[in-house]
Amino acid sequence: MADREALLAELSALSATATSPDGAVSLSVNTDGVMTRLRLSDDVTRMSAAEISDLVMATYVKAQRESAERTARLMLPMGIAGYLMERLKWRAKFEPNLQKAAEPAPAPSPSPRGGAVLQDRSENSAPEPAPSGPVSDDEWYGQGVRYGQAW
Repeated sequence: MADREALLAELSALSATATSPDGAVSLSVNTDGVMTRLRLSDDVTRMSAAEISDLVMATYVKAQRESAERTARLMLPMGIAGYLMERLKWRAKFEPNLQKAAEPAPAPSPSPRGGAVLQDRSENSAPEPAPSGPVSDDEWYGQGVRYGQAW
């Protein structure tokens, strides 16, 4: 029982950190490979969105591989068979699909509304009249997305 508790404590405390080669991205993951911390330096302001996402993904893969390897070493006394060990092997071999940006992203076009992306139009139109009777699912969903109150 003490060994089990010690293993659970070590797995809970496990954290792997990776930093990109240029130092622009640093992140940490837990024993499950879930990102727990992300830090971006000011260097990312000179990168395109695709370059940033590729750098984050490549750095994430390094951290989660280290996490998978360390988790597997901790769990090795329990044996190498089973679903959990197969998942750790998969994580250690995972290859992300990077965008490989060859050219900088185009600059965003200026917004005609002074930077506002969304506009509240709830005051601009009268509410739709309530249906006179039951409405079938096909009729309801066929009308598209509604942003009014559902009830």
